[in-house]
Amino acid sequence: MYCGQMNQGTIYPSNDFNPGQNAEMLASALQGMECNKDDLIDVLTQCSNAQRMIIAQTYNAMYGKDLVADLKENLSGHFKEVMVGLIYAPPFYDAHELRHAMKGAGTDENCLIEILASRTNSEIYAINEVYMMQFGIQLQEDIDSETSGHFKDALMLLAQGTREECYGYEDQGMVAQDATGLWEACQDETGEHKNMLQYILCKKSFQQLWLAFQQFQQVYGQDIQEAITNCYEGNFQQLLVAIVLCVRDKASYFAYMFYSAIYDYGFHNRTVIRVMISRSEIDLMNIKSVYKASYGHSLHHDIKKYASGHYEAALLAICSGDVDDY
Repeated sequence: MYCGQMNQGTIYPSNDFNPGQNAEMLASALQGMECNKDDLIDVLTQCSNAQRMIIAQTYNAMYGKDLVADLKENLSGHFKEVMVGLIYAPPFYDAHELRHAMKGAGTDENCLIEILASRTNSEIYAINEVYMMQFGIQLQEDIDSETSGHFKDALMLLAQGTREECYGYEDQGMVAQDATGLWEACQDETGEHKNMLQYILCKKSFQQLWLAFQQFQQVYGQDIQEAITNCYEGNFQQLLVAIVLCVRDKASYFAYMFYSAIYDYGFHNRTVIRVMISRSEIDLMNIKSVYKASYGHSLHHDIKKYASGHYEAALLAICSGDVDDY
């Protein structure tokens, strides 16, 4: 029975962690006209996010300066985005990405879909708290003002962070009811059916949805992803499909996100960086494995093909090269 999947990241806590020494290395690397970018990469990619938070606090205590501010001042381009992104705690990073997606140059719907479709209730709760604290406005208020239609309604449901949890048992009656609701919503594209579709996909537990998708296939002879793709379009369709993919296998979803960012959008740097950092301690190793199996070449290969310099080196350090990467 489905109830989550085993995950494996590429970044782990350092066994010989020394925050004072790390802070000194960072301070030294940031001095002078030319930053020692190799040292920055070595320090910030060889320890966990929690340890990086301690390094940042130690840096402030030792030098009276903010590490993020110093990185922003001394670095540039995509390399700066990677180094700064590594310093943020996950909910802060997600909150900043969501804010940029809505308040930057145009709305980045793909970012909204990726984060809100894939995060757990506890992660979304933390994002909401940080968003309000950092920007003085509720996340849902920005979603309401920057998106529209059923796409907005579905995002608002996801942003509540109130999806049913996985309880380890199945409600067969509800599974059949949800499968029927999904089928009806894919046959009659009325506003009422869209509301039912988005409620099921945005509120039911991943376990319940996984079972409902199986029932859908068995009873109606069609794959749920295919049915949604055939019936709906635009951002609403992309959001619903993202939820389906996350229910089935988040590693496969993020492998697809990498591939799409690299090949469909001409190496969309912000997406590559965001997925790389946000999944580095969760399931990036799984994602790399799926990527190679699905697309015939490694993520490592594609990063080397399209990125360069210290930006490339930073991405590869997070990606954690091993023999299977080549």
